[in-house]
Amino acid sequence: MARTAASSQVDPLSLLSGRSTMTLFSDGRDHYSHRVRLVLAEKGVTVEVVDADEYNKPEDLHEVNPYNSLPTLVDRDLSLYDSRVIIEYLDERFPHPPLLPVYPVQRALARLWMFRVEKEWSSKIDLLTTHPADEATVLRTKSELREGIIATSPIFSQKPFFMNDELTLVDCCVAPIFWRLKMCGITLRDRSARPLRNYMQRMFERDSFRRSLTEAELEMQE
Repeated sequence: MARTAASSQVDPLSLLSGRSTMTLFSDGRDHYSHRVRLVLAEKGVTVEVVDADEYNKPEDLHEVNPYNSLPTLVDRDLSLYDSRVIIEYLDERFPHPPLLPVYPVQRALARLWMFRVEKEWSSKIDLLTTHPADEATVLRTKSELREGIIATSPIFSQKPFFMNDELTLVDCCVAPIFWRLKMCGITLRDRSARPLRNYMQRMFERDSFRRSLTEAELEMQE
């Protein structure tokens, strides 16, 4: 009880200002943390990565994030703890290379696609990788996720990246999900899925993507 009372009196701002470098509290198996690490790698940003997971979180995480969730980014006196907010902040904080389109309509569409990825794919990956479920639910989720991804295959046949000639934040959300398909037992061997496979190969061989991977994520492809 005494330790709890003492920790509650710590000023979060003092903890934040005490960090001389940008710090990312990151789960090495989580695709939300992975998307942040991928953006950091694309930007070439030096960051202190604090490895954590749902069952092993550092004590000071709660002081900078009231939800005690991962990922959390600490940059001087600022603490951010939603992955989409984090990656957009990083894109504005480090503008080169830009990872969102310049024009308002295209930027809005990119944000809409990130929202759709979150609603339609992320929740299913979450269930398959972190939340125990009965066999019927797992099979149904795999089928729905696979069908949903294959339905987007024509998009990947038009441009080298997700509806764009250059890599954007949408790709930084999509690629970590595609990286986890093999681990989830989902294959894309259909002839119609060739554009998806080509896209995955391009992304997975990208230097920034390789640098964004943790040891746990490397093992997902073994």
